[in-house]
Amino acid sequence: MIEAVSEDTILITLAQAIDDALPARIANLVDNIWRAGFHWLVDMVPSYTTLMVVYDPVLVDFRQVTDKLRPIVHRLSTQAHTAELKSRLVELPVYYSVETGPDLQWLAAESGLDCEEVIRRHSSVEYRVHALGFAPGFAFMGQVDPTIAAPRKTTPRKQVPAGSVGIANRQTAVYPQVSPGGWQLIGRCPTRLFDPTNLSLLKVGDRVRFTPISREAFLAAGGELIS
Repeated sequence: MIEAVSEDTILITLAQAIDDALPARIANLVDNIWRAGFHWLVDMVPSYTTLMVVYDPVLVDFRQVTDKLRPIVHRLSTQAHTAELKSRLVELPVYYSVETGPDLQWLAAESGLDCEEVIRRHSSVEYRVHALGFAPGFAFMGQVDPTIAAPRKTTPRKQVPAGSVGIANRQTAVYPQVSPGGWQLIGRCPTRLFDPTNLSLLKVGDRVRFTPISREAFLAAGGELIS
């Protein structure tokens, strides 16, 4: 479905519910629209089930935009499996510990598990990047094993260290830089996820696996033990 949001924005809805195959489809759609080279295209913002397209209303109107985009959307709707095969796998090392994950013990107790089992369940899933937002390089990934899903904190922390790995309901993410945040923290990743030159390491549609590493490996990779 394609609908107008404002005088310069349309919303393309690909599904009504979150699906692990959607990020790859949306990323493929973004790539194809960019490569079409439309002179009126200003920006695109992918989300869990939608793609927002911003255009220049001086150069084109809603009807003309939809006439151009509808054939692309229709053509790619039959190519979901192709997009799936082309999606990139990114492996991120994580030092899971009480030292770097202040909510790890709480989450284990809430789940009726021990910390080692929480770590195993979090790191055994291959996640999908569904959207980017909140902060530059912040990738919303899903879906977390329901047995370790946990709500956001009622009162967010004023400062979360860069690299912190968190859970919020069935989403997981890595904080790319120091920022406020209310996700339940279970570990820390030494990999830099954003820099002004190369921008975000993770892209919508990427597959992500978290690999547990030791304290020594974390420090050797440039990780910092700050609270």
